Amino acid sequence: MVTLETPRLILRRWREEDVAPMAAVNADPEVMRWIRDGSVRDEKQTRDGILAWESEWESQGFGLFAVEIRSTGELAGFTGLSVPAYLPEVLPAVEIGWRLGRSHWGQGLATEAAAAAARFGFEERGLERIVSIIQVGNDASERITTKLGMHPVGETVNPTGGRRVRVFELSSNRYVRTTR
Repeated sequence: MVTLETPRLILRRWREEDVAPMAAVNADPEVMRWIRDGSVRDEKQTRDGILAWESEWESQGFGLFAVEIRSTGELAGFTGLSVPAYLPEVLPAVEIGWRLGRSHWGQGLATEAAAAAARFGFEERGLERIVSIIQVGNDASERITTKLGMHPVGETVNPTGGRRVRVFELSSNRYVRTTR
């Protein structure tokens, strides 16, 4: 089982007790406004999502981590890697993503978690590039991509939500240069 630790966070695989707090994150319209068409998700949809994320761990060797606050044990949300099959024009690719509950915004936690996930992808899984797909207008997530060293490579429409998205990219070569 892969577990990553940062100064403030533990990135780990999912547990049954994570379903309810993640469902609370997914039920917040402000959190979900930049996800697909902006619809919130209920507990069943959240459970199904977690099962799919765990399945991706088994099939790909990477996936979305549960993000836990080290000092409290509270589930903050997720970060990690997935294959963006919903956007075929960027494939082959591995996407880095994050979603944290509102009480965890503005503290640098998403950047801290995503940086650990990117490091895992490049250093432990040997990925050549990582993309991030951000809805146009989601300035907070775009700032995170910048902090990760990513750069924009194009715009398209996400067919699952019908909204415009920007695709950001970080190559393993650029990652190595920016982390030394």
